[in-house]
Amino acid sequence: MWSRLPSALPPVHELRAALPADAEALAILHAASFPAAERWGADAIRLMLEMPGAFGLLSARLGFILCRVVVDEAEVLTLAVRPEARRMGLGAALLGGALGLAAARGGARMFLEVSAKNAAAQALYAAAGFSVVGRRRRYYADGSDALVLSRDCKA
Repeated sequence: MWSRLPSALPPVHELRAALPADAEALAILHAASFPAAERWGADAIRLMLEMPGAFGLLSARLGFILCRVVVDEAEVLTLAVRPEARRMGLGAALLGGALGLAAARGGARMFLEVSAKNAAAQALYAAAGFSVVGRRRRYYADGSDALVLSRDCKA
């Protein structure tokens, strides 16, 4: 579908709300960003976006984040950035935008899970102020643990 990527990362202001109608494109981005066993299909993404309290941000062709807010807790459901667009600030922009939206929707604290094997993602989250608050043993299909991270939505 998207054979060519833009030569430069779009400015942060080009992030837009991810909608259920974007599910097919988001599934393509997710497949490009995760191992086969962890990929989400369009139907799963559409259902996530239709959940009460769910929202997403999208940078067309490059990445997206899906989150939800329940009462005062926010959760990152997934954050996907195409490999060729990594280390360009997009993950941080998506995460920062999601923190702001979560706070605006009443979220006081944001949580997420990240593979204990994913050092790059752990570094992104640490730079964004997240701290490890727990561990889920053998959480992922490959048997790896998930680290549970958290931070205040307003910081």
